[in-house]
Amino acid sequence: MKKFTLFFLSLFFVFGSVIAQNAEKKWAVGLGPGIAHNNHLTDISFMADAYLSRYLGSSFDVMLKAESGFGQGGVDFINPMLNLRYKLYNGYIFSETAAVQPYIYGGPGIMWDNQDNGLSWDVGIGFKFPIGDNTSLFLEGGWKTGTEGTRTSAVEPRVPVTTTDDFLKITGIIEFAFGAAKDSDGDGVKDKKDKCPGTPAGVAVDEDGCPLDRDGDGVPDYKDDCPDEAGDAKFNGCPDKDGDGIPDKDDDCPDVAGLAKFKGCPDTDGDGVPDPKDKCPDTPKGCPVDADGCPLDSDGDGVIDCEDNCPTEAGPASNKGCPDWVELQISNIYFDFDKSDLKPEGQAELDKLASELNASKEYSIVVGGHADSIGTDAYNMKLSERRSQAVVKYLLMKGVNNAFVGSNNYGESKPAVPNTSSENRAKNRRVEFEEAKIRK
Repeated sequence: MKKFTLFFLSLFFVFGSVIAQNAEKKWAVGLGPGIAHNNHLTDISFMADAYLSRYLGSSFDVMLKAESGFGQGGVDFINPMLNLRYKLYNGYIFSETAAVQPYIYGGPGIMWDNQDNGLSWDVGIGFKFPIGDNTSLFLEGGWKTGTEGTRTSAVEPRVPVTTTDDFLKITGIIEFAFGAAKDSDGDGVKDKKDKCPGTPAGVAVDEDGCPLDRDGDGVPDYKDDCPDEAGDAKFNGCPDKDGDGIPDKDDDCPDVAGLAKFKGCPDTDGDGVPDPKDKCPDTPKGCPVDADGCPLDSDGDGVIDCEDNCPTEAGPASNKGCPDWVELQISNIYFDFDKSDLKPEGQAELDKLASELNASKEYSIVVGGHADSIGTDAYNMKLSERRSQAVVKYLLMKGVNNAFVGSNNYGESKPAVPNTSSENRAKNRRVEFEEAKIRK
């Protein structure tokens, strides 16, 4: 039996150089000493414990176990066991990385002792103390059933008694995990230490197995279009300093918010020409502009079309871009006493006027009819009206537009000269041109 114990002690030293059991290193060996107390003996006996363990998951390990006990008190046995260990440090009850990791265990086995052999069971509780990446200390206590046999009584020497050897045991075990550590994503960092286990193949990683992110913007370099400048994930890691939704790398005006259609540049006056190309950035809203963003001035008069009442005719700004009126000097049209018929010389004067009006682009004519003092006021008012209408009708007959011709009637109320002689009265029988102006 002592040789068997020495065998397990030698295993301890052999595997002591092997580096605790986990999802990466699924196999482990455990070796250690303990003490046992037989239920019908008073002596405490030394025992040795060794096992081969296989990781099944976060909650269970299975162990092929061998225990031996020996001592002067007669606790000499060999006991192979198949145990299942339930880990309370499975992430549901206690943390998988807790400093003290409790568990319970139990299972069947076969016991050979000094008197007999047979089926046995054990159950217990233990505590795991990780002391390295692959090495752990286990302290556990449990109850083990033994075999039934006839033994010498410890109370009355040489008197045989039939008993079942059950044991209360306490052991201390050093466990060493082994097996190849996995590197699932092939980035050179083993899965146990890899904080980013799904890194695509060929991507450069840091010591934690995570893709490099040189600018620290949360977008890994292999996805970052701007790996050396912190940016936004929605722009593939590129910045957008002016916040206009256009990343700086595509923004012709990265420091001022603009429009996508102008590659991130603004159009302050809204004329369709972005500010960097706009030579007239303050164009009034709605004005048509040229390729340089300057308002059109079709007639070149210095008044932009959108403010020019005559955009195709040159004119001064004082007249809103329209040509100034030209005042016409037209002689009075005179009439015979108590007549409203035009005389030949009057018709000749009106012919010249009609020709000039029809040749102009715009005109305005207002005539006033007058009479001398002979006759009543009412009669003379009617007479002056007939005379002014005679002039208007003649102009209309010559093609002048009625919309731009007006007339007034004054009777004898506005004599050109005093009605003191026949010569003077002849000068008062007239039609005067109160307004006569054209735009050429």
